[in-house]
Amino acid sequence: MLLQLQNTILEKIATGQSLTETIDYLCREVEALAPDVICSVLLLDRESRLRHLAGPSLPLDYTDAIDGVQIGPGVGSCGTAAFTGRPVMVEDIETHPYWQPYKGLALPLGLLACWSTPIIASGKVLGTFAFYYRTARGPSEVEQDIVRACVHLSAIAIERDQRIADRKRMAETDGLTGLPNRSRFNDVLAQVAQRPQVWALVLLDLDNLKMVNDTFGHGAGDDLIRATAHRISETAPDGMAFRLGGDEFAVIIPCIETVRPADLAARLIARIKDAADCGGHLIYPAATLGGAVVIAGEGPDQVRQNADYALYHAKDRARGRYVQYSPGLGTTIVERFRSVQEVGLALREDRIDAHYQPVAELSTGRIMGFEALCRMTTRDGEIISAAQFHEAMKDAHVGLDITDRMLERIAADCGTWQAKGHAFSRVGLNLTAADFHRGGLTRRITDSFARHGVAATSIVAEVTESVYLTRKDSVVADEIHTLREAGIKVALDDFGTGFASLTHLLTVPVDILKIDKCFVRRLSEADAGSVITRGLLEIARGLGIWVVAEGIEEQSQAEQLLALDCKAGQGYYFARPMDRHAVEALLGHGNHISAWSDVLIQAAGPLPRSAAG
Repeated sequence: MLLQLQNTILEKIATGQSLTETIDYLCREVEALAPDVICSVLLLDRESRLRHLAGPSLPLDYTDAIDGVQIGPGVGSCGTAAFTGRPVMVEDIETHPYWQPYKGLALPLGLLACWSTPIIASGKVLGTFAFYYRTARGPSEVEQDIVRACVHLSAIAIERDQRIADRKRMAETDGLTGLPNRSRFNDVLAQVAQRPQVWALVLLDLDNLKMVNDTFGHGAGDDLIRATAHRISETAPDGMAFRLGGDEFAVIIPCIETVRPADLAARLIARIKDAADCGGHLIYPAATLGGAVVIAGEGPDQVRQNADYALYHAKDRARGRYVQYSPGLGTTIVERFRSVQEVGLALREDRIDAHYQPVAELSTGRIMGFEALCRMTTRDGEIISAAQFHEAMKDAHVGLDITDRMLERIAADCGTWQAKGHAFSRVGLNLTAADFHRGGLTRRITDSFARHGVAATSIVAEVTESVYLTRKDSVVADEIHTLREAGIKVALDDFGTGFASLTHLLTVPVDILKIDKCFVRRLSEADAGSVITRGLLEIARGLGIWVVAEGIEEQSQAEQLLALDCKAGQGYYFARPMDRHAVEALLGHGNHISAWSDVLIQAAGPLPRSAAG
């Protein structure tokens, strides 16, 4: 019978039956072989506490009472056996000193004696195998044979279960930080979503990992990730911090009644930003967070997506801070994604092109140059302005692709006009922050124009205030100096709409200020708008900077600007944006807007949608 039991247990272990079911079956069969015996198996956990594994004939109140007992000398039969690694036989629970604190639990159940044997494998105590007796006695020879066999079987089963658990733990643990990884995150998220409490999810991205890697090396970057992980783990609810990969982390809040997401986010931001020693370099980490609270009817995937939306929004609009998802936030991001997809398709299908708006001398209407404006032709043939796909332009990759396309088209057009003997002076190209941070901007411009036999001095690099005033590093300022040294004029576009400091012009000079159309519209009003415009013109003259007024739509505006000694302007009053063929027609008829307005109207065709961009 014992041999048959051994074979059955080994088969259960080999076929992967659960440890609990296997050991419970073992106990029941042993109790059938030895009717006077009550069998119990306890596991030893990482904190050296005994945990109930099997004891089918023991009352639940008793197993609950001994579950979690700390092992030690004199701690009952099992606690002592696990601590010493040797069998412990107590033939009379009522009188034995090991059982004095516990006999009140055992005696009322008729448990008068207890023999406990440690379960040992690879030199390590894994648990205990115990026989309780209803009479005050020790084990018989047959019972000793049974215990020897059962302890061996239990060791095999427990060790195999622990190896599986260790492999699973390793598969679910991030090797760099020791935090649970994405796989474990998915499991815990699904479990939390089944609970009745209102829960939340906070996602976190490090803001400066790439810069640390590029500047100090990946060793310092790894130190930064480890330091951040430790701080997140310290701050988050127990066991609810995860590393999803790269610089991405997540914190699950199982119940917002006890932890509010915004409060946790504030603590995380404050804790993370403390200085950290990363590869011998003192670094101040920073993180951006987005979160979402579960809404009735939502599953974990939807909450995760909402938190992603919030994080995306935070990285775009509130870097270094926390944004919590609210209805409608996802719609904006989805629209941007669709816009990115649409522009990407237009680039592949060659539907992104340059249109040109003349810059005119206010006193004569003579063309002084052009500004190149991005236009997209829909599959239906409609021409739309950049304002219609502005969201896509916020994506750095899309912005770079569009700049490359525009640069090539402008250089080719300038080469064609030059070859036909048309004088076009300079053409403005709008640049983004990504264009500067990619590196080699001046070289790309000069190379593109050189391929078409045109000097780089034929282009004006137009930069908005938000790009111009970037002070996180010197990349933009250094590149502006390089552009000007190469003979490329630099224009500060939409001046007055942001927070441009006039004193900044002293350290990072530009050649042209383009006054935003909002000031031009208010020239006729006796308010601050006209006063500011007058002041800007006077300051620019004093600094030797040329001024172009944008958005001139009426003759009166042109006259007022001319009276203020503004020399140049652009807007619908002179000409709306036109394709390369209209430009060629204009240049071929005297290079003078007022004399060829009919030609412009016929060649330019209907206004594009949102053509003011």
